[in-house]
Amino acid sequence: MATRKLGVIGGSGLYAVDGLQNAEWQSVDTPWGMPSDQLFCGTLDQLEIVFLPRHGRGHIHSPSDVPYRANIDALKRLGVTDVISVSACGSFREEMAPGDFVIVDQFIDRTFARPKSFFGSGCVAHVSMAHPVCSGLGEVCANAARAAGVTVHTGGTYLAMEGPQFSTLAESNLYRDQWGCSVIGMTNMPEAKLAREAELCYASVAMVTDYDCWHPGHDAVEVSDIIRVLTGNADAARAMIKGLPALLGPDRVPCPDGCDSALEYALITAPDARDPALTKKLDAVAGRVLSGTAGSKG
Repeated sequence: MATRKLGVIGGSGLYAVDGLQNAEWQSVDTPWGMPSDQLFCGTLDQLEIVFLPRHGRGHIHSPSDVPYRANIDALKRLGVTDVISVSACGSFREEMAPGDFVIVDQFIDRTFARPKSFFGSGCVAHVSMAHPVCSGLGEVCANAARAAGVTVHTGGTYLAMEGPQFSTLAESNLYRDQWGCSVIGMTNMPEAKLAREAELCYASVAMVTDYDCWHPGHDAVEVSDIIRVLTGNADAARAMIKGLPALLGPDRVPCPDGCDSALEYALITAPDARDPALTKKLDAVAGRVLSGTAGSKG
């Protein structure tokens, strides 16, 4: 049976995790550049965990500048099999209040200034994003968060905006009323797409910090209130992470959703037409299919 290794990508307010045994910060070079920061590797109750602060310690990367490809490649290169994305978000729903967690199951991608794929000219691939997250991993996150005392909403659409500015009121009303979105953030895309290309199970835990500007009481919110909620969310996220080993366990079976075989039939470029330079860069992300015949439609 395969061994599970859990990757945790921490968003705004979550720059470290507690309680890892034999833990150390590890530097990882990738063909896509350096990741956001070193990766914190250790063990928690027999489950290997790799933590990566998405914005870097000290929050040095803006959402548009996060090296998403390097981050996912680094996790894959270290043997990570499952990724939990933890991120701050605004809420479009009255019932999804500040301090609540939303286990996202759909995305609308409105980003435009970020590389969104590991593949391209010389090695073309198309993966399915119809169901962009791993349902089983998301359920585990929901259970762990509830056990930590968090109010959890399962299911919701995350609107990924480019940023770094927040929405106009007109945009907020559009996303909420006409598009039916649940939360809004700046970082889950293209992260989720890249995780799918890397055949990683991916779950998104969106931590509500505030109501977006659609809410009539939004202008009354003080920055200090946002910081207080952000800090509380980070503490709750750390408590959630502590509960994951007992629910996940160190052993891994094939993903029922097929996340771990997403590239099986995704490669379109014929083997003899593939760009050697690009395929070399794909050694960690797509090595499973590039080393054999799986995934070729050529």
